[in-house]
Amino acid sequence: MSESRTLVTPLFPLNTVLFPGGVLPLRIFEQRYLEMTKACVRDGTGFGVCLINDGGEVGGQAMPADVGTMAVIDQWDMPQLGIFHLRTRGTERFRILSMRTEAHGLIVGEVALLDAEPRAAVAERHEPCVEVLRQLVEKFGPEHFPAPHDYTDASWVGYRLIEILPIDRFEKQRLLVGNDAIARLDRVLHLLKRG
Repeated sequence: MSESRTLVTPLFPLNTVLFPGGVLPLRIFEQRYLEMTKACVRDGTGFGVCLINDGGEVGGQAMPADVGTMAVIDQWDMPQLGIFHLRTRGTERFRILSMRTEAHGLIVGEVALLDAEPRAAVAERHEPCVEVLRQLVEKFGPEHFPAPHDYTDASWVGYRLIEILPIDRFEKQRLLVGNDAIARLDRVLHLLKRG
C-alpha cells in the first residue's frame, strides 16, 4: 500500500467502515460536525471517515483507526435547523500520520492518501459473488449502488459486498486495509458459502 500525497482534513470517527466508491448517508447534529459540514459544502472539500477503535460516536473523544476513506458530499439537506442530512461517497483510502483535536472537539488529521490497489479482474471462482451482487444492486437500486457498476473489477465487487454483508466492523476494517482484491473476494466467497 504505497502512500502518495498528504493533506490536512477533518476526521469523522464512526462505528462503520466506508469503502472507496461506497455510499454513506449521515445525519449530522453535533456542533463540531455541523461546522465541518458547512465548511465542506462551502469549500467543495471532503473529510475522512474512520472506524472508531475506542470511544463512542456522540459526545466525548473517539480514537479513530489508522486507515480510513475520504468522503465527499454528494447531496445535502437541512430539514430542520441544526440537523444536516448528507449523502456521502467514499473516494480514496488514507493513512493517518498525525492528529490534533481542536477546541470544539473536531479531530483534524494530517493524512497520506493511498494509491488505489492494483486492478484485478474477477476470477472465475468468484462468479457467485458477482451473481449475489447483481441481485442486490437490482433489489436496492442506484441509491445504494450508484453507477458506474463494474462487475469485472475485483475491488469494486468486493467492496460493495463487504459494505452490505453482516460482517463484524473490525473485520471490515481489516478488509479495507488489505491491498489485495482477489484475497478480499476469497474471504467474501468464504463468508457467502458459510452463510
